[in-house]
Amino acid sequence: MRREMILRDMGRSTNSAGSPWEVLRVFLALGLRSFGGPVAHIGYFRDEIVVRRRWLDEDGFADLVGLCQFLPGPASSQIGFAIGMLRAGYLGGVAAWCGFTLPSAAALVLFAGAMGAFAGPAGTALLHGLKLVAVAVVAQAVVGMARSLCPDRARASIALAAALIVLSGASSAAQIVAIGLGAMAGLLFCRGAAPRTTATALAFPVSPVAGTAALAGFFGLLVGVPVWRSLADGSGLAHFEAFYRAGALVFGGGHVVLPLLHDAFVSRGWVDDRAFLAGYGAAQAVPGPLFTFAAYLGFLVSPQHRLVGAALGLLGIFLPGILVLVGALPFWGRLRAGIAAQAAMRGVNAARWSACSPLRFTTRSGRRPSADRRISPSPSPGSYC
Repeated sequence: MRREMILRDMGRSTNSAGSPWEVLRVFLALGLRSFGGPVAHIGYFRDEIVVRRRWLDEDGFADLVGLCQFLPGPASSQIGFAIGMLRAGYLGGVAAWCGFTLPSAAALVLFAGAMGAFAGPAGTALLHGLKLVAVAVVAQAVVGMARSLCPDRARASIALAAALIVLSGASSAAQIVAIGLGAMAGLLFCRGAAPRTTATALAFPVSPVAGTAALAGFFGLLVGVPVWRSLADGSGLAHFEAFYRAGALVFGGGHVVLPLLHDAFVSRGWVDDRAFLAGYGAAQAVPGPLFTFAAYLGFLVSPQHRLVGAALGLLGIFLPGILVLVGALPFWGRLRAGIAAQAAMRGVNAARWSACSPLRFTTRSGRRPSADRRISPSPSPGSYC
């Protein structure tokens, strides 16, 4: 009997069982086809990682998504990094990030280098058409996620209430409020929703010491880089500070980073508004995370070393999200095993689904932003949540 219990627990445990090369191949394929924004990315991840390859089960994946929604940074990239670490250690996390991120970054760098070719009506029509195609991709992903995240009346009610909050607020603050209230509602109403007697063991190779060091690095860079910049000259350091601060302070999805980047780069005169808006449109049209817009900006603001500037932009904007994720993982494993934490995660996932659902699709896809309009936190269809 004891031997059967041990074998069953081993079957429920998810351990590193692959190679970084395997992870790179899987996430490179995802990075080349993941159009449609973070919610579509999560749908792609679920189909590939949970349904097809079974690296994670539904409960583990849903809890991982819930964790990343609470953290600053790009949620889809954080989920990919965590899955890569789970499969092949730290190198697996790096491989997942490279495979998922670099195709989009490379496309935006190429766009920045050949921006003149897309300046006319034909280029605008092409980008607009790609964004319209992305709407269908997102809708399909949302429907698939609804079956697992909102399967009962309690979670469907939470999703509906969260959708009303998000639609009435139309800002990143409304999304955060909706997710927080979703957690509270989950604690109250989702404790009896198919409880898990044993949470799936996710064996992340992160010790509490390493997690604490990552959190120290996150806050140390957030405070230390501005101090360093005040003591030393150099445009590269100023650009890195702007990217890092934007990545560290973003909650609610990729589109919310745009006002921060606009304030940092357009308001200071580093990039003109027309070039910023052109890159924004291109970032919505290519697959992968919207945060790769930083590669485009880094390329433009570094005329002497453009590729170095693009790499610096990617490092600056993604590093804070990765550091805070690594810092949270060793402590989250214990927390998620509790019944209360499982109930809260059910509520979070239901609220997060509604925040990313087609109810939030706006009509802005039919309007071309003027060159003098300031970027607002309200998303457009290529960056839904």
